[in-house]
Amino acid sequence: MHFLPEEIDEYIVEHSQKEPELLAKLNRETNQKVMQPRMLSGHYQGRVLSLLSKMKMPESILEIGTYTGYSALCLAEGLTKDGTLHTIDMNEELYDFQKKYFDSSEYSSQIKQYLGDATEIIPEIDTKFDLVFIDADKPNYPKYFELVIDKMKPGGIILSDNVLWSGKVVENVKDDDESTKGLLVYNKLLAEDPRVETVILPIRDGLTLTRVKN
Repeated sequence: MHFLPEEIDEYIVEHSQKEPELLAKLNRETNQKVMQPRMLSGHYQGRVLSLLSKMKMPESILEIGTYTGYSALCLAEGLTKDGTLHTIDMNEELYDFQKKYFDSSEYSSQIKQYLGDATEIIPEIDTKFDLVFIDADKPNYPKYFELVIDKMKPGGIILSDNVLWSGKVVENVKDDDESTKGLLVYNKLLAEDPRVETVILPIRDGLTLTRVKN
């Protein structure tokens, strides 16, 4: 969902950094071959993720929800020379697809793929994170936050995707809509937790920028 008029949205994309060639290829193949291609971060949001990562210059990144690897490659652009990106996904059918593009990138030696339940894998990763990107199953967003908050370095950044959920966060919630319910809990949690400071950016489907206090 786009919250801005289409012509404004197109103007923004046109006057933002161009999509790198490898990512454009990944974008096309995802749309041609993979179900639910709208889950891809895409050109504009990908450049936002890249720029935020470059500004942070993280040594360690955690991504929860790899999908086809587009956002991981965007975030990897900001890694320090010896930095590492850990990315977790449950879909084993996409593992080789992700790996093909990771191996084709200049960050191949810096990206570690994990296959399985993020709630089980995160506690096993023995590191502190400078940057975390949460873009997985929405009902578990609050749980992911609680799992990563104590693994963040002071001043670390948590990015959370889809927090406006096509505008459903301000509509009447259906009884069986667990995703919207989870996001409402999550957005309230981030707004009120004294350990962090948070703003929601109305980018695409909503992107939360959260800084862990020193």
